[in-house]
Amino acid sequence: MQWYFVAALLTLLTSSQGILTTLSQTNGRYKYDYATVPFLAEIFKLLVSGFFLWREIKSQSSPRMTTEWKAVRLFVVPSIIYLVHNNVQFATLTYVDPSTYQIMGNLKIVTTGILFRLFLKRKLSNLQWLAIILLAVGTTTSQVKGCGEASCDSLFSAPIQGYVLGILSACLSALAGVYTEYLMKKNNDSLYWQNVQLYAFGAMFNCARLHWDDYSGGYEKGPWWQRLLNGYTFTTWMVVLNLGSTGLLVSWLMKFADNIVKVYSTSMAMLLTTVLSVYLFNSQLTVQLFLGIIICMISLHMYFAPVRMLVDLPATSKSVSSTLKEVTVENHE
Repeated sequence: MQWYFVAALLTLLTSSQGILTTLSQTNGRYKYDYATVPFLAEIFKLLVSGFFLWREIKSQSSPRMTTEWKAVRLFVVPSIIYLVHNNVQFATLTYVDPSTYQIMGNLKIVTTGILFRLFLKRKLSNLQWLAIILLAVGTTTSQVKGCGEASCDSLFSAPIQGYVLGILSACLSALAGVYTEYLMKKNNDSLYWQNVQLYAFGAMFNCARLHWDDYSGGYEKGPWWQRLLNGYTFTTWMVVLNLGSTGLLVSWLMKFADNIVKVYSTSMAMLLTTVLSVYLFNSQLTVQLFLGIIICMISLHMYFAPVRMLVDLPATSKSVSSTLKEVTVENHE
């Protein structure tokens, strides 16, 4: 399986994530406990990874598995981050539409670039830093609404809570991604063994969160396992499968590609999400949103394109070679 096929599939799943989550709402509210969705997604990922690990163990070549606790305990950190991020994601979509959520999600490029520089020692060129700044400008531009002749209650098109949660979601996503890539490439362990560790802790912490919700609510609605699937519809199950499949694809990219490929593929979902939202939710494609998308796409091109595609470099090597040949011929004569 090539990384670009995985990235393309991740783009499709990511673009449909916000749309499916919005479609699972009834009159703008969740009829189900959205905290159960990440829990079921972790169980799904754990079962799939466990199955493939079992197949590896049964094969002739036994997979490499580091079982020392000092190595296993490192997977606790991303599990906690993903737990918070998944729940923040659902809360964000109660304030903003899918297009806004997807565009704000591109802020993860800014935080990923900073964290790459700080923790993974990845050096970014000046063009890449300019692209990151341009992306922030494009994201802001897409959210400023035009008032026309009517007066505006707010400069932005969504409540401030939505933007705060969206920024928090982007920061958590970048932090979890960078740390997970560090763990995945720290040794040559089997990808499925690493996934089993990651998702086992994820399921444990999501289960603990559900227990805590019951405790803080005084068990008024009964234990969570008795109402686990209350309010679930076909669309809700699609959200679970989407979230679980996205996590599996991301872990593959972390192991065999890098975080930038993952961020790039998820960011490309922005345009697709916007088009689908216009069709499904009758969203208006405003000038600000259109300009914001253009700016974001340009910034993505600046970030990932080779320098030779962005700058017209003089053919110095060719001219020097020709000069040397002429000098050599003259000296020979």
